[in-house]
Amino acid sequence: MTVVVAATAAFIVTIDGPAGTGKSTVAHRLAKRLGLEFLDTGAMYRAAALTALERGIDPADGPRVAELVRDLELRFDWMTDPPALLVDGHAVGDRIRTQEVTRAVSAVASNPLVREAMVEAQREIASLHPRLVTEGRDQGSVVFPDAHVRIYLDARPEIRARRRVEQLAAKGIVTTEGEILAQILERDRLDSTRRDGPLVCPRGADVVDTSNIEIDDVIDRLEQVVRARATPARIAGDDDSAADS
Repeated sequence: MTVVVAATAAFIVTIDGPAGTGKSTVAHRLAKRLGLEFLDTGAMYRAAALTALERGIDPADGPRVAELVRDLELRFDWMTDPPALLVDGHAVGDRIRTQEVTRAVSAVASNPLVREAMVEAQREIASLHPRLVTEGRDQGSVVFPDAHVRIYLDARPEIRARRRVEQLAAKGIVTTEGEILAQILERDRLDSTRRDGPLVCPRGADVVDTSNIEIDDVIDRLEQVVRARATPARIAGDDDSAADS
């Protein structure tokens, strides 16, 4: 499907990649540097998993979770830093980052009916806020295949596990690298083998391996990619050229 993602002043950068590569962190910081908004699609799937658990819905029940996603109002408050995800007007905060939600989110994200509903929600957000850095596992390959810049972020599994443990520790959540590495490897397997929206490197994407790069250097490298791919006027929102399709 060809998706219209751009109008006057529209600009979309997608960052795809496996779990634990730091997509959310770098997408947030890159968006700030470029003057764009940050769409955290992983948080949206986690919010669906959280809401299903809270309402007693089996996360593996695709039809019910898909119906739930279509009934929910999923929006971001970009006046906060980082942007707050709102579900029916209420911020979910760190409740979407618990281990219970982490264990449930793969079943939610791997279901084709849920993914179809979530893609619609993400495209709706982009239609209202068309200047975005958006991250996930299918943003450049499925949701916004005609995005102006497509990036694929990668890192070795053990590096991703260590980073995730450190992130959770900063939030007061104690776990082990072994536990997180097992989750990441299983998530990689599920994400890369699912029928709908599998984890792939998007067509024409710039690949950046972050295994041996500090976060500030990653942001610098991604900014270089964006500025090499787009004109200053497009990035700044001053490009009055016709919409892309």
